[in-house]
Amino acid sequence: MATPDFIRTLRADAGHQLLWLPGVTAIVFDDAGRVLLGRRADNGKWSVIGGIPEPGEQPAECAVREVYEETAVRCVAERVVLVEALKPVTYPNADVCQFMDITIRCRAVGDGEPRVNDDESLEVGWFALDALPDLHETGLFRIKQAMADSPTWFDRG
Repeated sequence: MATPDFIRTLRADAGHQLLWLPGVTAIVFDDAGRVLLGRRADNGKWSVIGGIPEPGEQPAECAVREVYEETAVRCVAERVVLVEALKPVTYPNADVCQFMDITIRCRAVGDGEPRVNDDESLEVGWFALDALPDLHETGLFRIKQAMADSPTWFDRG
């Protein structure tokens, strides 16, 4: 994911130390029940769609924006399915971040034909749930929670 300008400004003062940041994941389904995924340009792996909200941006707005920016698919946010503090991540440039992820189930609207729409993705596409590419376990868990008709998941510690 591209680094937002406000984080570059923070990094000018904070250096590489840990930044605690919001993150939003969008699990987008189409009318056929397929899920939207992107193959990331930074590591070549398939992933669910997500990003960092701009200051003052609501999580649902961020989900809708990120989906469009990365895939050109229009969607609407339906509900929060998961809230979770993720483990810290150290990037190749030595920056350290830890994200509070809010995962939102979304529904595609309009024609829903995905295409690579920025430089963060190599490929984007719809996948049947029984034909998913290799995904990290966090992505699989988020898809599972988005499919469930249950209350928002959170770690009860």
